[in-house]
Amino acid sequence: MTMRGLDGWYAYMKSHDSAALADLLHPDAVFESPVVHTPQAGRPITLKYLTSAAKVLGGPGFSYVGEWRSDEGAVLEFVTEIDGIKLNGVDIIRFDADGRITHFKVMVRPLKAINLLHRLMGEQLAKG
Repeated sequence: MTMRGLDGWYAYMKSHDSAALADLLHPDAVFESPVVHTPQAGRPITLKYLTSAAKVLGGPGFSYVGEWRSDEGAVLEFVTEIDGIKLNGVDIIRFDADGRITHFKVMVRPLKAINLLHRLMGEQLAKG
């Protein structure tokens, strides 16, 4: 389940195919942002946040630099640079038995990067 789900996630990060991501998300998926206080529940809002994050973070400088797996999920460490600010973070992903994402949590550092991400994600989400 974890490998199938991870393969799907990595394929999405290469293709940015939102239809493929929607298929990868469980209908009750939950997204937790480093800048939003409450978890966002459901496939539509999780899809919106993840596609927006891929646009903001997933540029040419984005790369995963670490991966830790368990039977139920994975932690993926990433790095990127935006506007001269180096971001470092982790995606904490849980999968169901069918390999669909049930929970996706993002944590980012340093504070300067979180502030930048807050602004850029707000702008991207406002675009719809």
